Amino acid sequence: MSTAIPLDVPAAIDHLMNFLSVEGVTGHEADIAAAVSSALKKVGVPESAIRFDDANKRIPLPTETGNLIVDLPGTRPGPRLLFSTHLDTVPLCAGAKPKREGDRIVSEGKTALGGDARTGVALLVVVAETLIKHKLPHPPITLLFTVREESGLHGARELDPKELNGPVMCINVDGQNAAELIIGAVGQENWEVEITGRASHAGVAPEKGISATLVGAIALAEAQQAGWFGKVVKPEGRGTSNVGIFGGKDGKPAGDATNVVTDYAFIKGEARSPEASFAKAIAKGYEEAFAKAKVAVTDHEGDTADVKYNHVTSYPPFKLEENSPVVKRAIKALGILGIEPKILFSNGGLDANWLDKHGIPTITIGAGQAEIHTIKEYVNLVEYEKGCRLGILMATMDV
Repeated sequence: MSTAIPLDVPAAIDHLMNFLSVEGVTGHEADIAAAVSSALKKVGVPESAIRFDDANKRIPLPTETGNLIVDLPGTRPGPRLLFSTHLDTVPLCAGAKPKREGDRIVSEGKTALGGDARTGVALLVVVAETLIKHKLPHPPITLLFTVREESGLHGARELDPKELNGPVMCINVDGQNAAELIIGAVGQENWEVEITGRASHAGVAPEKGISATLVGAIALAEAQQAGWFGKVVKPEGRGTSNVGIFGGKDGKPAGDATNVVTDYAFIKGEARSPEASFAKAIAKGYEEAFAKAKVAVTDHEGDTADVKYNHVTSYPPFKLEENSPVVKRAIKALGILGIEPKILFSNGGLDANWLDKHGIPTITIGAGQAEIHTIKEYVNLVEYEKGCRLGILMATMDV
């Protein structure tokens, strides 16, 4: 691997340790945003170049702050580049205390670590620090730190692309190994259904009730039999689906006694596919299953439950061509580092899904996060260093 890149490895690790120690679970990003802003100013970014957008005002969940955006003026001509990552962590990271163990950073306690995506947060700060400290020639660059990625890609979704000053490509940092270049990802539809039946005494007059749980159970069995559950492979497309929640009101169970016919159930699930139309088709398959289940369950007078079903797009799919400029840029940089690239397509959503939808071709690179969203999470410092070198190269190289 090339070591000609002027990377201060101890300083890069210090940045990472610092950001890992700052809490910022999804929706509560104010403290980590302040820590990043402070670090950027310390490495020479003027305060006037650091700003927040108002995406949090459009996010349908309480969110402390907008996306953090930083403008680095170019020192040579060239189209603007965007580097992005997300500020937030999953709730399992609350209270994380990072500890170094050899070539790894781990969590001291029974929490996840937050390497997803504090490795990206640190990498973006390292890129800015290295460019400024060593006066490396580079085109105009925008750094984007999004909010609420972990709870639905909301920061990227609600981003106004005009805030970014016209970047032609984006390098998103949210992966494990530097060699792995994610050039596309599935899209997702979220669906939910409310089933309102009728309560009755299950022992005295069960025929007078309409069981909401039975409607739900029959519908899910129908969806499975029709091939819409789990791994979905049909002539018109492929994808996946899951039923994540089957309960009652306000997170309570569906029903509260065995001798009462359940009068209400709430069910929520998802559908994913590389094709937006097929993700919608899977969601439609569930809708049809609930419609069939509705008429299958009646009371003694033939009345049925009220079934309200809806689905919405969580994020769109995308896929870059392997000869697109941002992919070629990443492959060339990896070649300079002596690393063989691995082109990947993700079965999970990324900020890249929305950034690409906003018109910015986006590749996602890795910087050492591993075993994410678990108490076994760690950061691989060898991969983190590779990721930092890759980022600096992609910021400065001519392609």
